[in-house]
Amino acid sequence: MRNRQSGRAAVIGGSMAGLLAAAALHATFDEVMVLDRDIFPDEPGTRKGVPQGGHVHGLLARGRAALDELFEGLSAELIDQGAPVFDVQDDMQWWVDGRPLARGASGMFALVPSRSLLEFAVRRRVAALPGVRFLTDHTVTGLLATPDGARCDGVQFTDGRGPGSVEGADLVVDATGRSARGRLWLERLGFPQAPQQRIETQVTYVTRRYRREPHDLDGLAGLSIGAYPGSTRSAFALAQEDDTWIVTITGRFGAVPPTDDAGMLDWVAHLDSPGIADIIRDAVPLSSPVKMRYPASTRVRYDRMDRFPAGLLIVGDALCSFNPVYGQGMTVAALEALLLKRLLEEGAKELSTEFFLAAEALIDVPWSTVAATDLQFAETTGDRSGLDPERVTYLAHLRRAAVQDPELAGAFLRVAQLIDPPAALFAPEIARRVEVAA
Repeated sequence: MRNRQSGRAAVIGGSMAGLLAAAALHATFDEVMVLDRDIFPDEPGTRKGVPQGGHVHGLLARGRAALDELFEGLSAELIDQGAPVFDVQDDMQWWVDGRPLARGASGMFALVPSRSLLEFAVRRRVAALPGVRFLTDHTVTGLLATPDGARCDGVQFTDGRGPGSVEGADLVVDATGRSARGRLWLERLGFPQAPQQRIETQVTYVTRRYRREPHDLDGLAGLSIGAYPGSTRSAFALAQEDDTWIVTITGRFGAVPPTDDAGMLDWVAHLDSPGIADIIRDAVPLSSPVKMRYPASTRVRYDRMDRFPAGLLIVGDALCSFNPVYGQGMTVAALEALLLKRLLEEGAKELSTEFFLAAEALIDVPWSTVAATDLQFAETTGDRSGLDPERVTYLAHLRRAAVQDPELAGAFLRVAQLIDPPAALFAPEIARRVEVAA
């Protein structure tokens, strides 16, 4: 792959992962086409192709840094538009295993625009990049390949005028999300299905927006109440632009939160903290509740395929889709975009192979978080062979000690925010603090 500007790239999907991939591609390719079946709105707002857009989205601290690396000054731009920014540990209360983590200044700052504002700002930045072109109202129906099938070189689509195609592409990027369309397209080209890993939790989300008052949650900017064995309901409240709260309540293993006022209030009444119930009971609703089901975290192992066409990459949720409770998706998509940008700048010879190997190493960290947390529930379906009982016990002791120790709470949150690797929680100083608290 050339590390100078030439050639054509096609990105399938204009949501966050696709937009970030286009940003990574534009300096290498003189033409980058982003195809999406929606018509993009002229202002921030949810759209049909992003059904998750109305729910809580977390941009982890590492994700904020990655986006600023891709788009200089993006954080400042969003703050100017009213997106709150606050200390992840000091200005937000995290309930883990039924206990509140100790608060304290961490130096990790969360930027929390709504999903629609963030995607609109990113889309506007991408649209201004040289050579990038949006093809909206284009539904991709398949991949094109060279006669020998060894290289993907375009896509088929339908639009308002009928079927069409983008041909002669040097690179095609599949950013179609959890739909699994890319796997089917590969099968049609004669490639075997990639192996998958699944962690099934059958989560259902209900989200609503409320007017935010300064005294809500005693002035905090957010509240997270996590599920744990024996308490499978969870909830999340996050301050966003225009003095609003976005509140998401969840149920697992087929339990579905209600959407009426009384039912929602009853659903959260027995959570470990009363803060979510206070908002639902007292705050002015600004939207109707919206519901979404999420059956399983899914990781597709393209890195383990014996055969894979050159000229094709898979990114974002199409590569690995995480339980949204942990807010990792957009951050991982941004890190994948930075990885792609670096590989192109370095002139990677086997781009697909190098990207998938490096991306899987990147994904290992957030995936291990999902596995360790979701597989603690007996009802979860998934492979538990990789869990180390001693590590599980140690981390449970750490979380318990973090209720009283701000240093341990900060260390835990640094890993959750993808700033530090999980190994940091086993460093001698951290282990000593856990031992003292035991």
